[in-house]
Amino acid sequence: MRRGITATALVATLALAATACGSDDESGGTSKGSGELSGTVTWWDTSTAGSEDKVFKKIAEDFTKQHPKVRVNYVNVPFGDAQNKFKNAAQSGSDAPDVIRSEVAWTPEFADLGYLAPLDGTPALKKPDDFLKQAAASTKYKNKTYAVPQVIDSMGIFYNKKIFKEAGVEVPKTVEELKSVAKKIKDKTGKTGMYLRGDDAYWFLSFLYGEGGDMVDAGSSTVTIDNAQGVKAMKVVKDLVDSGAAKTDATDGWENMQASFKDGKVAMIINGPWAVADTYAGKEFKDKANLGVAPVPAGSAGQGAPQGGHNLAVYAGSKNLDASYAFVEYMTSAETQAKVTKELSLLPTRTSAYGMKDVVDNEIVGFFKPVVETAVERPWIPETGSLFAPLVTEYTKVLTGQTTPEKGVKNTGDSYRKLLKGWK
Repeated sequence: MRRGITATALVATLALAATACGSDDESGGTSKGSGELSGTVTWWDTSTAGSEDKVFKKIAEDFTKQHPKVRVNYVNVPFGDAQNKFKNAAQSGSDAPDVIRSEVAWTPEFADLGYLAPLDGTPALKKPDDFLKQAAASTKYKNKTYAVPQVIDSMGIFYNKKIFKEAGVEVPKTVEELKSVAKKIKDKTGKTGMYLRGDDAYWFLSFLYGEGGDMVDAGSSTVTIDNAQGVKAMKVVKDLVDSGAAKTDATDGWENMQASFKDGKVAMIINGPWAVADTYAGKEFKDKANLGVAPVPAGSAGQGAPQGGHNLAVYAGSKNLDASYAFVEYMTSAETQAKVTKELSLLPTRTSAYGMKDVVDNEIVGFFKPVVETAVERPWIPETGSLFAPLVTEYTKVLTGQTTPEKGVKNTGDSYRKLLKGWK
């Protein structure tokens, strides 16, 4: 992971090398204005394998209906590997994709390193004013646009309506209610109230924001994870596990969480719209109406959920920029976003898409749209993506009893100050 925000000379050198070498893929297409697009566009998609990837592959390959001489080389890259894999490929100048599906926090980092092509004034950024403001915010770096918003999301409580009915409980609105609801579920059904993912700090953010905390304050260049609010948030999640309201694991969190929920072993999980398609595949949700979605229970400072999502960015060293720009425009058009919503219940980033029937009629989108509008933005700085590694180490230790909440956030804060040179 990259440390610090200096090394300007290195960034410039890498950017030149990336532009000179380009992708090793046989992408050589038409140059701008020379006629029909041709060649190959390699797209690294980071969506969930086994559910989302099938839909995105089909939609991506349909691009060739508009541009028959372009071949789309679809590659599904595991999300957990994609950030470093792209940086390594872009730095070496070989095997980098023409287009990458970039998690919103990665975009400023990739742009800072010189790995992304600016998109202002290109066909990729069609009708920029149509994008939701909060979605567009993560695509900009130093007054230039380096990506186009593909999907936007946040988090909520997924719950099993049948288990709730059997236990005679209502959806918890606060963390304290969550504990009491979980106890009643255990007493009445023998099921665990909630699975709390312990191997990914993104799942901690709703509790951190709920206590009025944050990882950093970019406006004042201040690390805030280790203040009183951060300590309290760690105590909240630790108490959920210690009280038996929630179970957790230090590894394989996604698989364990989804399996437990889909098989009816736990009544609640925290997740986002990206998990809907996979959740419907479980035996408990063959009847889709059994899946309930509600806001993440509020902490002492209120309800908070992180803003997430994914952008499409073009590699600066691509040998087929024109076809890559056209591909990004196609994949982020309102029509394509509506198709994605119909198949996967993911939220569009274009305002115009929310007037289309497939989006209007989608119950999951109807829930998450107002949640997204009030979600907490992460700081759009190059280091944002790197803030999670130190945090997840300590978060996991706290949940599994290897350290205290106080020591956990202190160690995280110390790591942040080493990463963010000159920050308080």
